[in-house]
Amino acid sequence: MRLLHTSDWHLGRSFHGVGMLEAQRSFVDQLVSLVEAKSIDVVLIAGDVYDRALPGLDVVKLLDDALVRITQAGASVVLTSGNHDSAIRLGFASRLLERGGVHLRTRVEDLDVPVLVPLEGDGNGKDDTGGGVVAIYGIPYLEPRLVAERLGAENANHFDVTSAAVEKIHRDVEARSASGPVYPVVLAHTFASGGITSESERDLSIGGLGAVPLDLFENFSYTALGHLHGRQELAPHVRYSGSPLAYSFSEAKHHKGAWLVDIDADGVTGVQDVTWEAPKALAVLRGTLDDVLGSVEYSWAESAYCQITLTDAQRPAQAMEKLRARFPGTLVLAFDPDCAEARSKTSYSSRLAEAEDDLGVCCGFLEHVRDRTAGDAEEAALREALEAVRLEEAEL
Repeated sequence: MRLLHTSDWHLGRSFHGVGMLEAQRSFVDQLVSLVEAKSIDVVLIAGDVYDRALPGLDVVKLLDDALVRITQAGASVVLTSGNHDSAIRLGFASRLLERGGVHLRTRVEDLDVPVLVPLEGDGNGKDDTGGGVVAIYGIPYLEPRLVAERLGAENANHFDVTSAAVEKIHRDVEARSASGPVYPVVLAHTFASGGITSESERDLSIGGLGAVPLDLFENFSYTALGHLHGRQELAPHVRYSGSPLAYSFSEAKHHKGAWLVDIDADGVTGVQDVTWEAPKALAVLRGTLDDVLGSVEYSWAESAYCQITLTDAQRPAQAMEKLRARFPGTLVLAFDPDCAEARSKTSYSSRLAEAEDDLGVCCGFLEHVRDRTAGDAEEAALREALEAVRLEEAEL
């Protein structure tokens, strides 16, 4: 049997104001092609399918199209809800969707209700369950304060509620094992110890302990984690697939993809990495305005989404316009002057105290709010305005 571990689709999300729906459609195209090419049996989606609890109509349609195409390509889908999703809305019509091969696990009550997928038999015409059964369980995002009592958890924190959920699954696996081999696969949307975070994930620690220990998942054949956006291996059979697209510049060095998991009567026999093609590269550039605009080294970034930090001693005028002339995809512009540390030691009030006249005060204010001293034309305009005020006062 072959599983594809994905998570954190975040359908409907934008990237620094740029809509990502077309890029997400491209990802779905790649996923469906892979399902067909690799004969994938089950696609796992470990939470954060949507980016918000109330997705737009075009976003809902994209998920609908994706699920139809995946099942038409021959794979079933097992999907859990994440902290960005509305578990109730995402879980709507779950019993009906199950008939079409889409299995939703968004409710606490379904923690120990697995999706059962028989392994192939021994090839001698016997019952095809002879190779055992893969039992796929879904642990949706568990808000500790809301589910602790229902799960019988001692404390309302992530460790205790996840432990209680895992214990329910273990009891079900044990009961099913009396009838034959069971290979438990768990989807969990959580922050497991040892995971590397990025800037685009929402903090889970509000209301309780954030991370859960890795050994909670050690007795499962495979644990498909969701929440962290970087693909990573925490243990051979405990992994994050990461998001299919980059949703922050902190992910510029990520290689977005998924995990292809093979299971037979011996358990997990192999885990392969799959890479998704990104619609645009991400570039994180730093230097003075002249260096960034003139560097041949940055030619590759001309077609990328860019985050640029300028280190000029003074904030350059019309910096964004000049940068976008070469790098049209510049989305984030920051300023971090090389001399910022020395300048920060002098407070604004002390600099004002050193001003010799009203013009010095006005020019000092301009420098304070925009990190650039007044130019000759600006200084002349301020001098003219101050002189006009003095003449008006003299006439009163």
